[in-house]
Amino acid sequence: MATPLSADKLLKALRDEGLHVVEHRSWRTNNRNHKGPWGPVHGVMIHHTVTSGTQPSVDLCYDGHSALPGPLCHGVIAKDGSVHLVGNGRANHAGLGDDDVLRAVIAEAGTLPPDNEANTDGNRHFYGFECVNLGDGKDPWPAAQLLAIERAAAAVCRAHRWTQRSVIGHLEWQPGKIDPRGFTMGSMRSRIGKRLDSPAEGPVDPPPRPAYEPFPGAAFFRAGRSSPIVTAMGRRLVAEGCGRYAVGPGPAWSEADRSSYAAWQRKLGYTGSAADGVPGRGSWDRLKVPNV
Repeated sequence: MATPLSADKLLKALRDEGLHVVEHRSWRTNNRNHKGPWGPVHGVMIHHTVTSGTQPSVDLCYDGHSALPGPLCHGVIAKDGSVHLVGNGRANHAGLGDDDVLRAVIAEAGTLPPDNEANTDGNRHFYGFECVNLGDGKDPWPAAQLLAIERAAAAVCRAHRWTQRSVIGHLEWQPGKIDPRGFTMGSMRSRIGKRLDSPAEGPVDPPPRPAYEPFPGAAFFRAGRSSPIVTAMGRRLVAEGCGRYAVGPGPAWSEADRSSYAAWQRKLGYTGSAADGVPGRGSWDRLKVPNV
């Protein structure tokens, strides 16, 4: 029985395994702990996203959607091998699965039983990594991405002193699931096992931070949101002559922010509903909010 890794320990484990890790927004507090327990943890589950593109996939896994609130995993593994952390705690990725499979994972059995039941809460017991792939059997799995899956799973296993037998695919857990499609979990477990036979490679040098804040998504800008990004945005709006603040700006998103951003949109030539004060990617990129 294992206690879940803290956010700092998970981040360190991944970086120590030689991964380039991106911390997405407020991933450290993004979880579903209010809906059920998180832990004890017993293993790592691998998925594919059925999406394309790094940023859209990361945004989806952070926010979720109307039928399934986020986070939808703990980390998103992009085709370039980068790992984007989107959640820390209980996440909506595993759903109900087979209790016999869970017992086999806990025992680190050499063979998994068929997943023919859906009677056990997997969100409580598994770390989840969503890997960017359409899952159609045609979308390629670049070598860098497969290596990152190997490293990410090995990092968590090493931190908990598990073997590669604690790593499963969604298709081995829940009846009817096919992910990950395009490689076998047997071959991936073999790679993870070989990696665990040697010490971790150690962290790579982090790449330089971008000069400007990437677009955090329209859903980020909602009443009550408090973030240094909002403050930095407000200061840029003031600098552009679009500030409509009596007090401020920031850090809490307010109607003054909406009014100021609408002025910026109109300055760029947007009209009507396109100048509603809710940031979009095009207007955001042109505002050039300094990285915070």
